[in-house]
Amino acid sequence: QVDLLESGGGLVQSGGSLRLSCTTSRSIFSIANAMAWYRQPPGKQRELVATISNRNSINYADSVRGRFTISRDNAKSTWYLQMNSLKPEDTAVYFCNADFYFGEKWGQGTQVTVSP
Repeated sequence: QVDLLESGGGLVQSGGSLRLSCTTSRSIFSIANAMAWYRQPPGKQRELVATISNRNSINYADSVRGRFTISRDNAKSTWYLQMNSLKPEDTAVYFCNADFYFGEKWGQGTQVTVSP
């Protein structure tokens, strides 16, 4: 059973843009404390990219601040990661995450590849 469904990854040239989406059920979305995006570059550990709370408090990793934007659409039970000015070092598998009082849920991951 997949609770969080991601889409939007792909191959893009350096300087390009992509938008990732993560959709879940209304019941899951309504009880989440926060939503986030993580990424795992090749051969490296998973790292936090951006978070947005249920009160719309937003935080970004230093490496993406000013280039990436996290947002949410409550009516669609979806959150997004708009990625602009992409760099080869942004290449990674990107995962969406939802945090609850009882734990967390993860998406299956979507590959983002940025060519030089």
